[in-house]
Amino acid sequence: MHHDPTDTPLYYPSPVPEPAASLLRDYIADRDHMNTATNQASPWLFPGRRAGQPFRPDRLSALLNEIGVPVAAARGAAIRQQLLEMPAPVVGDALGYHDNTTTRLRNEVGGTWSRYASGDHARSPAGWVPRGTGDS
Repeated sequence: MHHDPTDTPLYYPSPVPEPAASLLRDYIADRDHMNTATNQASPWLFPGRRAGQPFRPDRLSALLNEIGVPVAAARGAAIRQQLLEMPAPVVGDALGYHDNTTTRLRNEVGGTWSRYASGDHARSPAGWVPRGTGDS
């Protein structure tokens, strides 16, 4: 039985630039662990051996390290870059880091978000009226 990937609504185009896009398309066409009947429709970029499960992160990390990709260093660089672009509490919430960790890392990289107030920013401060809604 052959599965048509277009039958699965989980396949979306990705904004990956060339030449990485070509490599990614080639990989997707020949992913590991797709031979079993239970995994033929897997939406995972890195499908695991168990049906419906992704490749285990520790195993993927080990494989990347084997081919020379320094996973720990890359992850550390990525979070530090995010801390230059966003407040530490926002990065911490998004990535599951404690505020103390992201604040320490932000201080190490010289981030400028030291005056950011965490919390609910959907509410307007007392007495504040958005532009265009008053009697101007």
